[in-house]
Amino acid sequence: MEIASKLDEYGKPAWITVMVLGFVVFWPIGLAVLAYMLWSGRMGCWKNKGPGQWHNERANNKKSRWGSSQWRHGSSGNRAFDEYREETLRRLEDEQREFTDFLERLRHARDKAEFDQFMAERRNRAEDEDDGDEEGVTTVPDVPKGKENRPQA
Repeated sequence: MEIASKLDEYGKPAWITVMVLGFVVFWPIGLAVLAYMLWSGRMGCWKNKGPGQWHNERANNKKSRWGSSQWRHGSSGNRAFDEYREETLRRLEDEQREFTDFLERLRHARDKAEFDQFMAERRNRAEDEDDGDEEGVTTVPDVPKGKENRPQA
């Protein structure tokens, strides 16, 4: 497969371009290219245990990019600037961590409030149903035996 090896040299953008052009020219061609990309593993969707990992991978890449030795320990030649950069990056990471924790607490509080509201409504509905059953019951007066169905004279 000379075409496949040539496209592999250019990477994913080349494969995606061929797939899109295939859909434009004749849709089964695009579908065939997409199926081949998935089957051969060129899409890389399942390498990281499914699409749920993409978000985590992206977040980890951002952390590693800013936290890597390339950025942290690479010297600009100006020691004062390097110290300032280190302090600023550390402060921003702390603020980001605090903000993420705040959002988690906020989500938890919102979920708890919604659950408490649901339980209160459920409790009120159950009490209303119990009260309604007692009011809707009518009692029949006792009728002496033998006089139930006699016509009045």
